[in-house]
Amino acid sequence: MNAVPALKVPQRFAQTYRKHLEAQGAWEPRFIVQKDSDGTVALPILPACLPELDLPSLSLTVAPGSTCSLVYIQEPTPSKKERVTSSSDKLVETLQDLLASHGESWSEDLREDIPHSWQCHGDLILLGEGCFSQHIWKSMGKELWQAVAHGLGAKRLAQMGRISSDGFRTPVVTMLLGENSLVTHVDNRIRYEFDVTKCMFSCGNITEKLRIASFDCSGETVVDLYAGIGYFTLPYLVHAGAAHVHACEWNPHAVKALKRNLELNRVSERCTVHEGDNRQLPLRDLADRVNLGLIPSSEDSWPVACRVLKQGTGGVLHIHQNVTAPTNPTDPEGGPAPLTTGTSRPAQGQGTGVRVGSSQKSSAEREAWREWAEDTAGRIASLLRDVSGKPWRTSIQHIEHVKSYAPHVHHLVLDLECRPC
Repeated sequence: MNAVPALKVPQRFAQTYRKHLEAQGAWEPRFIVQKDSDGTVALPILPACLPELDLPSLSLTVAPGSTCSLVYIQEPTPSKKERVTSSSDKLVETLQDLLASHGESWSEDLREDIPHSWQCHGDLILLGEGCFSQHIWKSMGKELWQAVAHGLGAKRLAQMGRISSDGFRTPVVTMLLGENSLVTHVDNRIRYEFDVTKCMFSCGNITEKLRIASFDCSGETVVDLYAGIGYFTLPYLVHAGAAHVHACEWNPHAVKALKRNLELNRVSERCTVHEGDNRQLPLRDLADRVNLGLIPSSEDSWPVACRVLKQGTGGVLHIHQNVTAPTNPTDPEGGPAPLTTGTSRPAQGQGTGVRVGSSQKSSAEREAWREWAEDTAGRIASLLRDVSGKPWRTSIQHIEHVKSYAPHVHHLVLDLECRPC
């Protein structure tokens, strides 16, 4: 494979540069980012875009204070999408052979009934629900799962069902091949260990975990109100350098995994785990930053977040929410969104800086995001006033688009700066 050109940048600025490259159409999606031991990463670039690459201008306009240089990745690693495509082809071939050995023929209906995406956790593949539903598969028993595991290069197989209604979002997972359901997943040099039958793991949140890893939280106290197994708690500790994190979680299985993961990543001495309902959290007046990483909404814990913020100096809230945009948006403007837009709602304590972290959405969707952010900022200002008995100013720092959760429904994160007046 030929060497791939790449932009070498400091890791803390990687997400900023990546989004710029994507917006400019220069990002090479077939290969993954390469991380180096010197704290830099190499972002793959489309070779055709090299003549338009202005390195001095990039470092000044995209991420002031950073550095960037052109390098070549000699042995690029294919992206997950590229690997899945290759694995999908191998899976089809394996299943075709299996059917032939049973005297059955392959059909396009069967192609629609096999998985087209999955989660990979070490040697365990977690399939989504709804696949292998046709009767022909059921007659093959364990032989089918052995063939699927071979086709996907796995030793163990499990399948996700519906999320349990037990209040803990416990996954309903069936082991198809193998008995041990304990897995290890590594993201950005952070090791997560958990039981797939008892704890959720959202691979779609990787961009937000990388964004948190780029923060500079030196000397800060962070409260993570929905810690889970450490999805965001660990990036704050391992990469962002938080002085201390208070991690709140009420699922006992997730708490067990969280404590184990803190030990595995050698950061347990800088984290206090609070088990139980975070609305009963006894803490107050200590946080520089609060993470509210629950969707579809973290609204039930907004009062808690306001209470734990430092009352003298304030801090930043990172508020997750699923926001629904108009179902039939008209977008007369077209084109990419501006990254900064001024708004003002002084009557509700709203600041004027709005930064939207996506440039590929319609103006109707962006407007829905801004309206949600402005309304949230006003409501948080009111809650802070109730908690402290004095007025507060809330300023929208950034609106991050994490992923599309469903058609016209987007998982967003609002970075809201809160300061007492």
